[in-house]
Amino acid sequence: MSVATLQRKLPEPAPQRAELHPELNRAQVRFIGLGKTYQGQQGPVQALHGIDLAIQRGEVFGIIGRSGAGKSSLIRTINRLEQPSSGRVLIDQVDIGDFDEDRLVALRRRIGMIFQHFNLMSAKTVWHNVELPLKVAGVPKAERERKVRELLELVGLKDKHQAYPAQLSGGQKQRVGIARALVHDPEILLCDEATSALDPETTQSILGLLKQINQRLGLTLILITHEMAVIREICDRVVVLEHGRIVEQGPVWKVFGHPQHEVSKTLLAPLQHGLAPELQSHLRSHPESSEAALVLSLRFTGSLREEPDLAALFSALGGRVRLLQGGVERIQGHALGQLLLAVQGSSLGAEELRQRAGQWAQQVEVLGYGV
Repeated sequence: MSVATLQRKLPEPAPQRAELHPELNRAQVRFIGLGKTYQGQQGPVQALHGIDLAIQRGEVFGIIGRSGAGKSSLIRTINRLEQPSSGRVLIDQVDIGDFDEDRLVALRRRIGMIFQHFNLMSAKTVWHNVELPLKVAGVPKAERERKVRELLELVGLKDKHQAYPAQLSGGQKQRVGIARALVHDPEILLCDEATSALDPETTQSILGLLKQINQRLGLTLILITHEMAVIREICDRVVVLEHGRIVEQGPVWKVFGHPQHEVSKTLLAPLQHGLAPELQSHLRSHPESSEAALVLSLRFTGSLREEPDLAALFSALGGRVRLLQGGVERIQGHALGQLLLAVQGSSLGAEELRQRAGQWAQQVEVLGYGV
């Protein structure tokens, strides 16, 4: 028997056995060993390396990473705007790699996309920008009018239907882009840095609209961003990319509460607050007097759902306890945050204070004395 004949008789290895991983069979979008290589001026550039990932129907899934991490390359393989160099992309368990043009057109109507810079036609009104994809698809006029009217009401722009893009704010332009992405009743909505060109207040309103659309229409929402605040606000799960590889993934509360990879920690740094410089400058490693305050850093990683009982915590530490800075928030029902406390006049030593604080916080650190 020839080697070629033997190879044909061997079964293909399964990446993961379905009976051991039933969530893979439920995944609406799945990447298997995905790779993408571009031809640059100085040779090939590998943008994605062996991506294995499953995104469930109806969830809000975030893809985050620094510039050049491969976020856009990954999300654009879902609607085949990018053709993978290796591996597979499955939509509802169907490999889209060999789709012809007709099947791609049908696929892309199931997948809406929102862009960073809106991509509106400046010479057309809000109404006509939203209507255009329906017109191209040959949808009858009465149906087009009904659909556009419903979508403009959904995104809060029904009174702007005759306006042109130049007359709109950035947030209003993005709302037009969202309405246009929804014209074909997609099952999946891709957001490519949809809020990075917006101010913080407008970003919040757009994220609120996207969350409403996810809940009301049951869409699977997949967004890429470099802003951890966006992930915190809207996502159920998140994957962190670096140099085209997955370095961390999991529920948002878990990644935020206890990041494992240095990239995740770096991206989270702007959301976290260390001791203010004016307080840091007064800290010493040893007390200069018995009245010196001990500064403790308490981190809550979300592993316990209940909020910390601050009254009980302060009582257990003894002496006078001051809150220097910090706070606790809830993400997906989990309490996360940091408190910086100054404990003064307690009869307990530093190590015992640290241990007692550890009954409420998952991570406790002694920062010094003297504040």
